[in-house]
Amino acid sequence: MGSFNYYPHYEPARPLPVESGIAARSQRGAIGETWWSQRFIALLEAGGAGSRLKRGRSYARAGQVTELEVEPGLVLARVQGTRYSPYRVRIQAKVLSENQWQRAEKAMAGQALPLALLLTGEMPAEIEEIFAACKLTLFPKSYRELQASCSCPDWENPCKHLAAAYYILAERFDEDPFLIFAWRGRSREELVARLRARRDRQRGRATGRVTAAIGAAPSEEPAAAAPLSERLSDFWRCGPELAGFRVNPLAGEAPDALLRQLGPAPAQARGRNVTELLTPIYAKLAQHAERRAR
Repeated sequence: MGSFNYYPHYEPARPLPVESGIAARSQRGAIGETWWSQRFIALLEAGGAGSRLKRGRSYARAGQVTELEVEPGLVLARVQGTRYSPYRVRIQAKVLSENQWQRAEKAMAGQALPLALLLTGEMPAEIEEIFAACKLTLFPKSYRELQASCSCPDWENPCKHLAAAYYILAERFDEDPFLIFAWRGRSREELVARLRARRDRQRGRATGRVTAAIGAAPSEEPAAAAPLSERLSDFWRCGPELAGFRVNPLAGEAPDALLRQLGPAPAQARGRNVTELLTPIYAKLAQHAERRAR
């Protein structure tokens, strides 16, 4: 009977099958549907290890990831390989400090359109620019900033088990972009509550200024109104009693609320529904109107 040599870094190609694993929705092509999940995948793929990333995608699509949890600064996962016990995966990222989060929240609350999108559960396209203006990053700058480990014997980082966890995590980000904030230290509930509080304080200050302006107006008996036919030339002009009146309106949480109520339009343009094309225009108009009123 011949001798058997065991090589600790060798692992057969076929992992043990999993009955109820977390399988990637994407079964071919790229993984990640939204710009933010693609941004995260680009961070992973910039680290190299192409063959292991390819096998990681296969693992993710086969449902070899059995568990995945996101906590502040930490992602914990289990990935089934060829051994009976799944491998343990840890992906650590730096949690932003309280001071850093306050700076980011102030910046987010200061822009009408991004704030409106965040309060309705959407990820604004300007979010990375907002963080950058605070000298912060929402995503790690490079793969090297992550501290990732796997209990498998493979010395490469990322190994295929880590890669599988990354791809499933990217699809989780697709489903809920607020998981990115949670990973960096702010849960969805806490972030939304803090943004709402900042918005309400801004509205309170604006209302206070309006109330003060109205209260400062002298209390006099109104003069008899002239006939409309005599006031046509200055009908749309403000009188002297409104000279000190100032309004600082804020855009609502959903500038496209009317469009949502009306539903899809009975017309298409460039292969897209007209309502879909008008939605970002409504948001931009609200944002510019708020800036102009300041």
